[in-house]
Amino acid sequence: MYIYGIENVNIKRNNKKKIIMICLIILAILAIAILGGMKLAQNVNEKKLIAKNENNAQESQNEQEISNKPNNNEQTNLPTEEKEINKEVNFNKLTQEQINRINTIYQSNEKRAFLTFDDGPSSQVTPKILETLKQENIKATFFVLGTMVKSNPELVKRAREEGHYIANHGYSHVYKKIYADEKKPLEEYQKTNELIRQALEDNTYQSNVFRYPGGSYGGYYEKIKTKSKEVLKENGIAYLDWNALTNDSDGADTKEKIIKNLKATCKGKNSVVILMHDAPNKALTAETLPDVIQYLREQGYSFKNLYDIL
Repeated sequence: MYIYGIENVNIKRNNKKKIIMICLIILAILAIAILGGMKLAQNVNEKKLIAKNENNAQESQNEQEISNKPNNNEQTNLPTEEKEINKEVNFNKLTQEQINRINTIYQSNEKRAFLTFDDGPSSQVTPKILETLKQENIKATFFVLGTMVKSNPELVKRAREEGHYIANHGYSHVYKKIYADEKKPLEEYQKTNELIRQALEDNTYQSNVFRYPGGSYGGYYEKIKTKSKEVLKENGIAYLDWNALTNDSDGADTKEKIIKNLKATCKGKNSVVILMHDAPNKALTAETLPDVIQYLREQGYSFKNLYDIL
């Protein structure tokens, strides 16, 4: 009996050790799983952010429709001399002095507003924006997408003839393509610039100013963007972001929200470069533009486009 008692005690001790070991293993597995899950969630969030931007661009492209040809009776608002000056400005690469003017665009003693529109032109929205600008006698800057220029060349031509600056937003707006390496932004710029030339029927045209999809700073592709800026500079191309926005592409789904974001981001600034969009799904932007203009005028801003500083 005594021997059996010792054996029972040893069995119990061994069982206890086994249970403790199993518990420790389970705890270790749980810890590894939690850490792995946190890392996975972080990676997924980053990929979701990139995918969201790419999907938004793709959605805009999918919604585009081929516009009707413009009325042949449409007349340009620019005198002949001014049109010739505009062509002269865009004929060559920018000088370092001109690039510096873009780089210091946010610095001004006078109150001035640069209205800029990305991701167009689109037959659904751009004509409405152009009509409002014509009525208000305001010249804006359009950062056009190559894919949209290809579908709506007549709108690019109309915008330029009415005195607006045609700048460059790349061809695809698909991040994994445009930021594949530091040379890709220049390639997308050049591809879009050629399409702009075809639309304008002007082989001398240089858009000269590039806007990085998603902005030139931060984000998943920041290192590539930084390297690509030197490539652009070597080719006499400036890049321009914004320092005010309406959030019309990121949650502002009412006129009230658009104006609220405009007020918040313009506050305390003399020179504002305002980000808006004329993609096919931005009808609200066109509807709110008169209110945007009215607010800026009430605050004492005069309206400029890139021709005014180049």
